[in-house]
Amino acid sequence: MAKDPLAEAGFYFDELNKLRVLEPDVSQKTSELKEECKEFVDKIGQFQKIVGGLIEMVDELAKEAETEKMRAIGARNLLKSVAKQREAQQQQLQALIAEKKMQLESESCFCFRYRIEYEALSKVESEQNEFIDQFILQK
Repeated sequence: MAKDPLAEAGFYFDELNKLRVLEPDVSQKTSELKEECKEFVDKIGQFQKIVGGLIEMVDELAKEAETEKMRAIGARNLLKSVAKQREAQQQQLQALIAEKKMQLESESCFCFRYRIEYEALSKVESEQNEFIDQFILQK
């Protein structure tokens, strides 16, 4: 088969009978590649949108987690503070109880002393009354 002189020179006609520099095969493959590249770029754009949304969502969740973490730390610190306050209050109350016990013991000691003194004075009174009665009877 004889070669086309235009083909030998690197010129070709397409389906619309336009003069082209590329072979029809190469031109078709180039068009297909161009379409595939366009689809790829579109898919990459969609992927970037999805990833962007995912990153935003993860950032939001990270912020919420950080907020909850801070809230938990605050609650834990408050709980420790309350526990320390209760411990201090308990120590104060124990000291007060010890003080009141000592006061009660000293008061009971005074009561015991007063009772002994009362008994002694009652004995003295009864002796003096007896003496007075005897003195009156003798007169």
